[in-house]
Parts: sequence; structure tokens; C-alpha cells
Amino acid sequence: MKTGTRKTDADAAPATDISLRTLPGHYARRIHQLAVALYMQEVAKLNITPLQYSTLQTICNQPGIDQKTLASVVGSDTATVGGVIDRLEARGLVVRNVAPHDRRMRLITPTETGVKMLAEVLPCMLESQKRFLAPLTPKERKEFMRLMKVLIDSNAELSNTPAKS
Repeated sequence: MKTGTRKTDADAAPATDISLRTLPGHYARRIHQLAVALYMQEVAKLNITPLQYSTLQTICNQPGIDQKTLASVVGSDTATVGGVIDRLEARGLVVRNVAPHDRRMRLITPTETGVKMLAEVLPCMLESQKRFLAPLTPKERKEFMRLMKVLIDSNAELSNTPAKS
């Protein structure tokens, strides 16, 4: 090695003075924290998590949905959704029935108690969404939702939810 050309550890080290406020992933995590915190403030008394709500809402929207399709709609994996269904079923909110066309498949439907729970959760959940977007103008809300959809749809192959046209 020639004299005077030796690299120091500082020369080889990557820059470490990056501000978190410049990273969209950091903001995405913080936005998720905020959305969950607001949801929990509004819905806590009903003891239903955001994923349980999404799952119950989807089952009520599509009674008889299979677990694989349900997982795709809520943007989760089948194992996680299976656990959520277990918890909802234990509470008497949904039931699983054998699919007539494939005995290995279970179709999930809401119970009357599940439909009533959803009706009770909806106003609270909607209030959390309203609070979440409250700092934005109506035009900004629409743009925020549009931009989130662009990011999600353009990266659909990285998630469990296929892009929507």
C-alpha cells in the first residue's frame, strides 16, 4: 500500500446522519401507529382489533368467503387470518362450514351476534377514520387516499393483496 492512500474507517463507513424525517418508511410506520391509536381510543370498549374488524367486515360483506380469499382482501397471510377467525369464532361472531364443493375448504359466515357486533363497531371505527383525516382539507384527504392507493397497488406483488384496477 502506498503511503498516504490508506483509507480510514470513517472513509469506508456509510453516512449515519440521516434524518428519520426524510424517510417515507418511517412516516408510514408512524401513520400506522396513529391510525391504530385512534382506532383503539374509539373502539377499545368493544375489544376488537383493527384486523379483527377488517376480517369481520369482509365476512359480513361476503358471507361464505373462504380463508384464502379473505386473507387476500384484508391484506394478510392465511395463517394470521386463521388465528383471527379462531378468535372471532370463539366469541361467537363467525362460524366455519365445510364447503359443499371441497370438503377441505371452510367457508366463513357471520353469526347474528357478529352482525350486531359489526353494527356496534362501525360508528366507532368511522369516528377514528374521521379523526385520523381531520387535519387535512377535503381535497387533501382525497389526494392522500389516492396516493396511498397508488403506492399499494404499484407494489401489490410485495403484499398479500392483489392490485385493484
